[in-house]
Amino acid sequence: MDEDKSNRDSIQMSMKGCRTNNGFVQNEDISEQDPDPDSRDTSQPNAVSIPAPEESHPKALRPYAGMPKEVLFQFSGQARYRVPREILFWLIVVSVFLLIGATIAIIAISPKCLDWWQAGPMYQIYPRSFKDSDKDGNGDLKGIQEKLDYIASLNIKTIWVCSFYKSSLKDFRYGIEDFQEIDPIFGTMKDFEDLVAAIHDKGLKLIIDFIPNHTSDQHPWFQLSRNRNGKYTDYYIWQNCTHENGVTIPPNNWLSVYGNSSWHFDDVRKQCYYHQFLKEQPDLNFRNPAVQEEIKEIIEFWLTKGVDGFSFDAVKFLLEAKDLRNEIQVNTSQIPDTVTHYSELYHDFTTTQVGMHDIVRDFRQVMDQYSREPGRYRFMGTEASAESIERTMMYYGLPFIQEADFPFNNYLTTLDSLSGHTVYEVITSWMENMPEGKWPNWMTGGPETTRLTSRLGNEYINSMNMLLFTLPGTPITYYGEEIGMRDISVTNFNGSYDPNTLLSKSPMQWDNSSNAGFSEGNHTWLPTNSDYHAVNVEVQKTQSSSVLKMYQDLSLLRAAELVLSRGWFCLLKDDSHSVVYTRELDGIDKVFIVVLNFGESSTLLNLQEVISDLPMKLRIKLSTNSSSKGSDVDTRAISLEKGEGLILEYSMKTLLHHQEAFRDRCFVSNHACYSSVLDILHSLC
Repeated sequence: MDEDKSNRDSIQMSMKGCRTNNGFVQNEDISEQDPDPDSRDTSQPNAVSIPAPEESHPKALRPYAGMPKEVLFQFSGQARYRVPREILFWLIVVSVFLLIGATIAIIAISPKCLDWWQAGPMYQIYPRSFKDSDKDGNGDLKGIQEKLDYIASLNIKTIWVCSFYKSSLKDFRYGIEDFQEIDPIFGTMKDFEDLVAAIHDKGLKLIIDFIPNHTSDQHPWFQLSRNRNGKYTDYYIWQNCTHENGVTIPPNNWLSVYGNSSWHFDDVRKQCYYHQFLKEQPDLNFRNPAVQEEIKEIIEFWLTKGVDGFSFDAVKFLLEAKDLRNEIQVNTSQIPDTVTHYSELYHDFTTTQVGMHDIVRDFRQVMDQYSREPGRYRFMGTEASAESIERTMMYYGLPFIQEADFPFNNYLTTLDSLSGHTVYEVITSWMENMPEGKWPNWMTGGPETTRLTSRLGNEYINSMNMLLFTLPGTPITYYGEEIGMRDISVTNFNGSYDPNTLLSKSPMQWDNSSNAGFSEGNHTWLPTNSDYHAVNVEVQKTQSSSVLKMYQDLSLLRAAELVLSRGWFCLLKDDSHSVVYTRELDGIDKVFIVVLNFGESSTLLNLQEVISDLPMKLRIKLSTNSSSKGSDVDTRAISLEKGEGLILEYSMKTLLHHQEAFRDRCFVSNHACYSSVLDILHSLC
């Protein structure tokens, strides 16, 4: 009995020298072990001794859950654990560096993304004629908001709204009475803010007209200036002149755009003020820094309202020569007193003066301050009508000094007759003179020009829209051109209107109801066109061959094809009838050939003479003749009716802009290539 008891005691004593770790014992508990294992009583032969883990040789144990760190360290140093750990670590490091390098490389080779003003068409609206929401016969801002779904159905990306500022002029010819107020005819500032929010909710952008050159003679600035009130004394251009018996002898021979002297005597100030346009529109004095600051504040006001950009109108008139020299007569033998028409003088001292572009660049800098937020770039366009192509290109700015994103290209609107040659000349004139890397644009109508169908005829509306959407750059459509609206022919307008400026501003033709669906009122500010029963949106929605359907097909095609939005443009042929060009993009073997007949009769075209290795048959991607879509044509004899247009699709291994014979006839704004493997655009062309 004594021996058994002794053995039990020995086992119990020996167990105090061992450690059982079930995964829940903290490391600090190790301190409970006997610090001196040699002092244990090993004299008992029957004692069971369990060694402590720290005394075990690593080869005698396997790793187990909950190992204390001392044991873990013994295993972690072994090659079979250390080597995989180091390999994994360096793989992660290398992968991170490869990922960073690949990201940098992709960014470096990626072309500049198209901005919102490049990515889709612009739609210009004359607000008084678009949609009346309150039955007063005048279009308004709420009316535009009501029709946003229709605008979106055209695949429009930017809405351009013409002047809606408070004005004292009945025809709203930009004589602004208050630059920071909405004219009551169009609604309220709340209506404008709601319109901006609704436009942005649909993913669209808004640009508005801005006319910095002049104000109304009812503007508070002018009233203060004519009374020589403080800083406003020199806000306008005043000069001494002779005024006797109701006859004014002006300071020089400068003429208004609308004819006769551009100087008008003011009975209050007893001086003449200068006006490039109507006498109710006095020119601001932009040589006065205070005036420039006032205009910048107005720009900032509308930018804070959420406007995405501006069309700056009449900027070439901002400055005049200081010395007031007489302008030179076109016909030097003409009696000076009979020179009353604007076209009878060379306007070297009243347009595009030195310093004018500096003012426009200052406007650009103000807008750049509001473009810093990602996705909120503010667009700037300038109106440059009646300028030479060389002067027009100056509005793009200098290589390192940006000005306008583009000057509006209205050269197609000046064509009163069409031919392959004239259209070719307009296209090449812009593309050959445009600075490298800049973006083109094209417009076929506007509020101050005759509508396309009235100017050229119904036969050309579809082919002109096809031209608009297949040329490189931003297409710009004036409201109603998408359904082929014509000018109104009524001449007995009520009020002091200039009929020539109003014929293209008739109410939008929405349906065949009263007033063409424009207004539910008893009258409209201008009469609707008599053809509105057949030419309206609702009727054309149901017609597969309508102008509206063709417009929508063209807009969707441009949005879907990188070749049209980013590709090269190569002019191949022009004659008295036709214009032929291609759109192509490196990395995509699909090429579009656009064939348009602008002649007075049908024509037969042999494309084999233009492109030698062209297939005998090509598929029609889109045609102004809806029945031809999807069919094949013989490239040796393509028959085109008057005003007909075709978009042909085929594959080509060596693109034309790489071929020496066509290289000098190919243009591109931003170089880009497509990688089908990575499905990205890159610039390593």
